[in-house]
Amino acid sequence: MRFEPPPLIHAFDLAVTLAPIMELGPGRAGQRRIIPITGGTVSGARINGRVMNLGADWQTVFAGGLAELDTRYALETDDGAVIEVINYGLRHGPADVMARVASGADVDPSDYYMRTHCRLETGDPRYDWVNRSLFIGRGGRRASSVVLSMFEIA
Repeated sequence: MRFEPPPLIHAFDLAVTLAPIMELGPGRAGQRRIIPITGGTVSGARINGRVMNLGADWQTVFAGGLAELDTRYALETDDGAVIEVINYGLRHGPADVMARVASGADVDPSDYYMRTHCRLETGDPRYDWVNRSLFIGRGGRRASSVVLSMFEIA
């Protein structure tokens, strides 16, 4: 038996502001770095608010240039709910494109691959639906921020 792909429903957009990269040096698998998350916005049909000044992206950059993104942070909705975000993803592309991204240039995200899968969790009953949903995203890196569009897997 084979199922049709599940539909995707646009859930929200994120604009996440970042502090400068903290290089940790080489780890077991690749170059390790921490990028503190300092704020931003979340906007969409069902979630609106701010990205809290809390959390970080714990990255590993492998020898071939593949970046493994491993983030944990929190959102505060306009109506006061706090939602935890655990987002795991990959970013890669041609070496010249990724060099431009690393330099802070405004590179069209369609020129490289940045995809994530996301789990949200909250104790606020108004947003309990996020505890029972999975999300995937597509994004892009800017000089001091990341932008993501997140889609609920229906």
